[in-house]
Amino acid sequence: MLANSYARTYQTQAIMTASPGLLVLMLYDGALRFLAQAHAALEDQSESPRRIETIHSNLQKAQNIIAELQAVIDHKAGGDVAANLDQLYDYYSRRLLEANLKKDLAPVVEVERLLRELRNAWAEMLHQTEGSASAPTAGMRSVA
Repeated sequence: MLANSYARTYQTQAIMTASPGLLVLMLYDGALRFLAQAHAALEDQSESPRRIETIHSNLQKAQNIIAELQAVIDHKAGGDVAANLDQLYDYYSRRLLEANLKKDLAPVVEVERLLRELRNAWAEMLHQTEGSASAPTAGMRSVA
């Protein structure tokens, strides 16, 4: 119990002190984690009564994160990049809604792949600009 408390405190501090660019990366990681859990539940062919609930709740959590990423896009500063991200996030949300309604694995696999590519590109951009005074936000308003 005490270890969980320490872990939550550490996680809270990490979020509170993270740059906007790192917060976006954390959101990508969270969405991918929930998609992986939904993916595993969709592949599980057991008759577990919690399977459908697990699929639904994890897809909902991933959609909520994607909605947050979409909400913080700064269209004025981001130009075409912001417009493209907005369209991508909208597409991801629609595909995950479809996956949730049909309990279909294919849209989850597709969004996982696309989101992982976006996450890795974001991480590379952060890595390349590491140590600079202002972290890149690529058209994102602060999510803090």
